[in-house]
Amino acid sequence: MKLYSDEELARILDQDIFHQISQVADMMGVECYVVGGYVRDIFLERPSNDIDVVVVGSGIDVATALKKRLGRKAHLSVFKNFGTAQVKINEKLEVEFVGARRESYSHDSRKPIVEDGTLEDDQNRRDFTINAMAICLNASRFGELVDPFNGLADLEDGIIATPLDPEVTFSDDPLRMMRCVRFATQLNFQIEDVTFEALEHMADRIKIVSMERINVELNKIMLSPSPSRGFVDLQRAGLLQLIMPELAALDIVEQKNGRAHKNNFYHTLEVVDNVAARGASLWLRWAALLHDIGKTRTKRWDPAIGWTFHNHNYIGMKMVEPLFRRLKLPMGQEMHYVEKLVELHMRPQVIADDIVTDSAVRRLLNDAGDDIDDLMTLCEADITSKNEVKKKLFLENFRMVREKLTDLKEKDYKRLLQPVIDGNEIMQLFGLKPSREVGTLKQYLKDAVLDNRVENEREPLMQLLIKKAAEMGFTPTT
Repeated sequence: MKLYSDEELARILDQDIFHQISQVADMMGVECYVVGGYVRDIFLERPSNDIDVVVVGSGIDVATALKKRLGRKAHLSVFKNFGTAQVKINEKLEVEFVGARRESYSHDSRKPIVEDGTLEDDQNRRDFTINAMAICLNASRFGELVDPFNGLADLEDGIIATPLDPEVTFSDDPLRMMRCVRFATQLNFQIEDVTFEALEHMADRIKIVSMERINVELNKIMLSPSPSRGFVDLQRAGLLQLIMPELAALDIVEQKNGRAHKNNFYHTLEVVDNVAARGASLWLRWAALLHDIGKTRTKRWDPAIGWTFHNHNYIGMKMVEPLFRRLKLPMGQEMHYVEKLVELHMRPQVIADDIVTDSAVRRLLNDAGDDIDDLMTLCEADITSKNEVKKKLFLENFRMVREKLTDLKEKDYKRLLQPVIDGNEIMQLFGLKPSREVGTLKQYLKDAVLDNRVENEREPLMQLLIKKAAEMGFTPTT
């Protein structure tokens, strides 16, 4: 972070767009300020194209006048219902204009009653002190910082706090609770104690926020450098139980006969951070977040071996679709990708536990398909043991699995893994209709190819097929 004087801010804002806005505002006799994230990011020395301008008067009128001044290179969009307007310049730069306003809320709605207000009113309604700073654009005060809530000091100290009473702030717009955690995660800031206590007290208010709005904030948390920070805060505040109870339920350690299992919630977050450190995509991060959600439902105590979580990968895979549906996340290929990785995440470990055979790796490559590299990344991230010898052994075995995968890819096994005799030909040959028996014969041929018991060629496969079909009581009809 860097501190700037008003004179230095004026030099930073010495850009054509800000001078154009300044001249329009002065011509119309209204106060005009750049506010919010753009101001915050100046001090954080982060690039930002998110320019918000508050006018003490009509933001639409100033935007309209600016468009007229700029001519054909600018495009104006007016949103009368919201009292806002957007000016897009050369299809690149976007500036949002709004009139200064005060807001009041009813208890059961996030939609405020809006009235014209002063700059002070507008800053009062902002979510956090670091977002409530404004810089004047009028010529007589160009570059002057207006910071009534010491947002600059909070930026310097790495603090997330609300301008006014946090319980009122969160009650008025409960989505701000998610934004609070999100900003703390993205910026690596701490949430002020009083503000965090308000998160705990007001958590139940999140129920009136749409899942579409919530998942936008969740995804931003997921894409941060260390997503675990956000999910720890959500759990501590009681928000995670209301949003993703399946994940919150992992935060438990049971002990029996002196034997305890690990806390699967914190293990999960370590895995998410591990894949994030590798620059993983959003949906690989989701797969990491959900890879162990089946453990709560599959946990059993076995006196002989201790705590078990048999089939947690399969149960977890079955939990993905209803969770995505409830959170209004995409129900297409993104969901199926997460399902696949959750279901398969134990397979490379099972292979690595044993002798790494070509047959096992072929099957893994066949089942994972194009997602094999992401699956391996997830599985390597899943090794969070504090036993360095054990961890090194697993990672070395995973390296061997990757080597065999590379060899198989080079031999184009993707093309060869599907038997040349398909289900339609099996039905035609034996006079069968679609049935379990046809599926059994198809799988038998596939297993033979995957196990390298037979070449993926028509003649040897046909011999194998006829022999297996005879054992099942079928003979060719022709």
